[in-house]
Amino acid sequence: IFICIPDQHRNEMSEEREAIYERAGMDDQFGYGRSPAVIAVDFQEGMTTPENPLGAELDRMIKANNRLVEAAHENGVPVVWTRVVYTHPDAADGGIWPEKIEPLKTLQAGSRWVEIDERCAVEADDHVLEKKHASAFHGTELDSMFTAWGIDTAIVSGCTTSGCVRASVIDACANGYRVVVPSECVDDRSDEQHDANLYDMDAKYADVRPSDEVIAYLNSERDPDDRIPEANRQ
Repeated sequence: IFICIPDQHRNEMSEEREAIYERAGMDDQFGYGRSPAVIAVDFQEGMTTPENPLGAELDRMIKANNRLVEAAHENGVPVVWTRVVYTHPDAADGGIWPEKIEPLKTLQAGSRWVEIDERCAVEADDHVLEKKHASAFHGTELDSMFTAWGIDTAIVSGCTTSGCVRASVIDACANGYRVVVPSECVDDRSDEQHDANLYDMDAKYADVRPSDEVIAYLNSERDPDDRIPEANRQ
């Protein structure tokens, strides 16, 4: 459903929104921690290829994300790539979610749609995590890995802003991580949903920051003891 809103009314709504969020005290920042990791959410063919009903053309986001993960690789920062994968023929291992979104059932193990897009800068030391639901944390090994690695900052990129990125951001915050979303490294099927969710996540669950700033943070000097030991990388 698309509702056309006149510019004047849109500006009035924006000003009212700012006032409401400010009154609620939703304008603070977490700031960066000392031990980050990148969660690259669902850069799989089913999401990055318009041939799949779930997919969209995300070339610009992929290029921006490659800059982010390359900086992570250069600085010993772990990168975890997530993908939605179902093994049951009817995606019953996804619970009720595929009943709500029928094309999720195309994300079958062994199919093209679960492969990480070849345009992505994946390295051998990166961890590829399989999930059944929107969040990268729900029912997965991610929180356990981050705990073992001593991670305190989750940098979340990927797609979609309003779906799996948002779900992962909320769970990262709930699990006690400082959460950072590089704004150019996430995208959605709708500009309206993308913008609204970036605004809301920045107010409640994450710091939404320019990608160049996040990359500068990854390139900055941190205590070597906060880096992940090579032997512990998966």
